[in-house]
Amino acid sequence: MGVAKWIGPATIRIEGTWYASPGEYDMKTRSGPTRTALGAGKWFPGTRQALGTTVTNLMEEAFAPEVEGTLIGAISPHAGYPYSGPVAATLYRAIRDNAAVRGAPDTVIVLGFSHRGEAAGVALMDGDAFATPLAETPLDVEAATFLLGAEPRVSFDYRPHMGEHSLENQVPFIQAALPSASLVMALIGPRDPSLLDALAVSLGRLANQKKILVIASSDMLHDPSYELVRKTDQATLRRVTAMDTVGILRDWDYDRQIFCGIAPVVTAMKYARTRGCTKATLLRYRNSGDDYPESRGQWVVGYGAVGFAV
Repeated sequence: MGVAKWIGPATIRIEGTWYASPGEYDMKTRSGPTRTALGAGKWFPGTRQALGTTVTNLMEEAFAPEVEGTLIGAISPHAGYPYSGPVAATLYRAIRDNAAVRGAPDTVIVLGFSHRGEAAGVALMDGDAFATPLAETPLDVEAATFLLGAEPRVSFDYRPHMGEHSLENQVPFIQAALPSASLVMALIGPRDPSLLDALAVSLGRLANQKKILVIASSDMLHDPSYELVRKTDQATLRRVTAMDTVGILRDWDYDRQIFCGIAPVVTAMKYARTRGCTKATLLRYRNSGDDYPESRGQWVVGYGAVGFAV
């Protein structure tokens, strides 16, 4: 990969250091590594044949309701494929089918969060490509560089990405559904409204330059009570389909995480609203207690697939 074309602001911040112009920072030195899915073999199959078979079967078995308009954003779960895989596959079947009719995005922006709490702002993955056992997908350096201008807390920082599954688990499905798309991988730390607003606006501006799809990676409520998870998730999904970010943020707290990835979800919803989306489409909902009844009373996790279209 050559030196990236500079499409961002006059100053950039990378891992805490400000550079006054692209001449002070050679983007070619930023690229080079092919980042690897470290969770392969744990969250999803670790060989090409097994992973390809798993993803293909999940997507072919999924029933995806037709989405009116062009999909510009989505919410997808990120647990191990035996648990959330069928719900995620429903989303990616819808994305694949929608792209066949409406055209595929150039770049998929995947928004996640660190389960270890290591992302102080928005940590963008650097490198040339991201590899799973299924394929190797280019990282869109230009698009990531553009997002640096969103807010001072947005920076290139690979450290929070190491071993973090919230982004990695989306990629094999993206590779199957949109094989020609490139990627931007971003971990969001704080749920500071000003940061989320700034990132959503920057995504909207990026969408004026290229066709993008923004995917928020998040599971839903975690609790021993099957009934509580089901009831809470249903209420949350009603707020999502109504594009009610105010209500979602009001309902969320650290003891009642209606989305574990609240910051990615709210950012994706705010971005979708900047593009004119006024109502989301619920594609599928299940929780682990539905498919594994023995988990009820022990640990139940909700999984929702939602699409945003215009």
